[in-house]
Amino acid sequence: MGATMGWPAVAVLGFVLLTGVVVALGTSSTARYEFERNGARERQSPGAHRIGSHPAGSRAESRPSAGGDTQALPRAVAVRPAPAAPAGPAWWLVGDDAVVLAGPFGDRIDADWAALAGELPAVSVFGARRPDGTVAVRPSPEERAWLVDLGNQLDRLPVEWDELLTDTDPLTTLVVEVAAALVEAGLSLHDPEGSAAGGVCLMPELAAQGIVVSWRAHERMSVHHARGGAAAATVRQSMNATIADVLANLGFVVEPFDASGSSLVTALG
Repeated sequence: MGATMGWPAVAVLGFVLLTGVVVALGTSSTARYEFERNGARERQSPGAHRIGSHPAGSRAESRPSAGGDTQALPRAVAVRPAPAAPAGPAWWLVGDDAVVLAGPFGDRIDADWAALAGELPAVSVFGARRPDGTVAVRPSPEERAWLVDLGNQLDRLPVEWDELLTDTDPLTTLVVEVAAALVEAGLSLHDPEGSAAGGVCLMPELAAQGIVVSWRAHERMSVHHARGGAAAATVRQSMNATIADVLANLGFVVEPFDASGSSLVTALG
């Protein structure tokens, strides 16, 4: 009888133990699933990725405005102010009757571009606008700078010009025109007293009422013959021919003067 009652008790006890094992395994699997799901959410969170893994380090999140409105504010439109009336001379566009058509402009390029863009039959001038709409023309800053450069070049003329230069002498006007053309072409006048560098020599020729134009190389070549006499003569001939061509192309009356290739300029045609 005891053996008969013992087997059912063992079966019940085994069933209870097996149920406990199943429940424990289910609980462990559920906990593991919840743990992995929470970890996946944290990895996919944009805030965590932006803050924890940014190569520049942690950055503060942008905060909305106090009113809660996160819409972008419209950008201010850049409005170009109207040009103020110039306090002094400026560039203007004037027509055939010398009346202002447009302006003022900051420089001549702006004035010429405005005339081209607007197809205006006008020329650009520098000066102060009169009450009647015309312009009192004055030397521009570029023109004043040019006159300073030209004056410095004319100071290099040899002493032979000292007694000849007058405001009314035609030869004075001619030498100024020749010097200006040469400097504009990029050629400097020779300074016989201040520098060993070469340049263009301008000598008066009273018998022909003209100017003898010749080239002088650097003293290293022309005086010391660092490259030999033949090289110095070749350079002088080549430069004299080039200078004669430049002046002839610029409208001067040019004729040969001597065997060295120097030229005689008698007029501006």
